[in-house]
Amino acid sequence: MGRKLLTEHINVEGIHTFDVYRKHGGYASVEKALKTMSPEEVVEEVKASGLRGRGGAGFPTGMKWSFLAKPEGKPRYLVCNADESEPGTFKDRYLMEKLPHLLIEGMITSSYALGARTSYIYIRGELLYVLRILEKAIAEAYANGFLGENILGSGYSLDLHVHPGGGAYICGEETALLESLEGKRGNPRNKPPFPAVWGLYGCPTVVNNVESIATVPWIITNTAAEYAKFGIGRSAGTKLISAGGNINKPGVYEIELGVPVEEFIYSDEYCGGIWKGRDMKAVIAGGSSVPILPKELILKTAAGEDRLMTYESLSDGGFATGTMLGSGGFFVMDDQTCIVRHTWTLARFYHHESCGQCSPCREGTGWMEKVLHRIEHGHGHMHDIDLLVSVAKQIEGNTICPLGDAAAWPVAAAVRHFREEFEWHVKHPQAATAPGAVFNKAESVLA
Repeated sequence: MGRKLLTEHINVEGIHTFDVYRKHGGYASVEKALKTMSPEEVVEEVKASGLRGRGGAGFPTGMKWSFLAKPEGKPRYLVCNADESEPGTFKDRYLMEKLPHLLIEGMITSSYALGARTSYIYIRGELLYVLRILEKAIAEAYANGFLGENILGSGYSLDLHVHPGGGAYICGEETALLESLEGKRGNPRNKPPFPAVWGLYGCPTVVNNVESIATVPWIITNTAAEYAKFGIGRSAGTKLISAGGNINKPGVYEIELGVPVEEFIYSDEYCGGIWKGRDMKAVIAGGSSVPILPKELILKTAAGEDRLMTYESLSDGGFATGTMLGSGGFFVMDDQTCIVRHTWTLARFYHHESCGQCSPCREGTGWMEKVLHRIEHGHGHMHDIDLLVSVAKQIEGNTICPLGDAAAWPVAAAVRHFREEFEWHVKHPQAATAPGAVFNKAESVLA
């Protein structure tokens, strides 16, 4: 395995406590930043590192920070998006549960860089046990002079709060999160204005993912130049991957970006191969909202090159033959998986989680769920398959926030790469709905 930057000490006994975390170099970035660097220097260091947002979009973190408006007389805020509601993704929960002080250290250093005096961690409502862990760690940080007034005698002060959401997927979208944090219904806002100009309480705000913020301490302590040595090209550093599905060793893995997908899936150091000795059928590489890829396209690009665990390699070929790294929710499906049923399950989720603000998403997600239900349960028609593609196209790009795209992409990709399986469900409804039925591409009969 490559070197661990975030999780190096994650298995140290008591690492969730302040004293043990401090003994292992914790809060060194706060000391360095507050005592030897200006806020602008911290921003430039993060920018130079090549760190990209780890929540899904992959936008350069330092560049996002540099967009923050600095009007006179208005406070600035840093909000950590710890909502993590993307199906198949559980890395942030793991990080907060095991290394709460790493996130808090990142919040302090990042808040200093942005000139924020009050910052928030917005956590998924179902993770109340993690909220308690964070609150205890924050209390320890206050008690030891790393939060509150005049931190380390530097003149810089910061208050940090944890706020639980209500369990809505839509609140993972940054403006819906801000609406919820303000006590309103979590509906996405029209943009512009962007949060960097008009965010929390109408003030300049940066919203970053847990993993993004937790990476900042290593960069500041060890320098951007050292961080940039990890990874490949524009995919710098390491990435936490939530590996699940039909694999022998599910869990959270910190990988150096650039590891071949085939190695990640089949190596004993990572996923350990497909369970029960079965063949791999498909992979969702970046959380439920990214396009699914069949085995031949997840291991190799359309040009025949090895597919790598990087932003660029996974997206090679566009949506026609590629996908996205996204949030790092890596879900593997074996040859016994029904793609139609899987796609219907995702459609049900997105229909349920749509906030209903935009007509294409509100109506379209419901239509896709109904049509997929019809096909999966033996009542589909051949024209339903093209109807799914048509509805997905009408949703994509026509909503305020990306939830519409997140609902449309999995359906369109499933039909694109597994159309024969959808057709089999329509042509052979009795066989497709029989217990244990599996589509066999070679024979189009029960396996």
